[in-house]
Amino acid sequence: MNNARGTVFKYNDNVDTDVIIPARYLNTPDAKELAKHCMEDIDPEFVNNANPGDIIVAGWNFGCGSSREHAPLAIKTVGISAVIAKSFARIFYRNAINIGLPILECEAAAEAIENGDEVEVNFDEGMITNLTKGETYQAEPFPAFIQEIIAAGGLLPSLRRNA
Repeated sequence: MNNARGTVFKYNDNVDTDVIIPARYLNTPDAKELAKHCMEDIDPEFVNNANPGDIIVAGWNFGCGSSREHAPLAIKTVGISAVIAKSFARIFYRNAINIGLPILECEAAAEAIENGDEVEVNFDEGMITNLTKGETYQAEPFPAFIQEIIAAGGLLPSLRRNA
């Protein structure tokens, strides 16, 4: 897997899938259309300020709520390169892997990293470096098979590649 580097958008605990992509926009299968509305109920300027490679950092239980795959898909389509949180809702966690959105659980990083910090993530090692503060945090890296799924762009592309 590649490393990620970007500016942080920081959110609190219990960011649910209805906040990540409001239900009123779920009538389209178009990922680019979904991305236009990502996080708009919690951060109306998110899509205008996010750049490819940027990183979301959040508290406990990120992605709770409904099991829709639209939430990690909208985040990935905006161009977010990783989500770091204290914990993830289990269904969001699996959906993120299935669509190839890198996520890391790291309580220390989620506590210390602030909105606007510049952060770099080494996915192979699980190393998170806050370039703004000169601090590093250790997350548990994914096993090789999950790294392969994410690197391929998700579960289906991974299966196609290995067929």
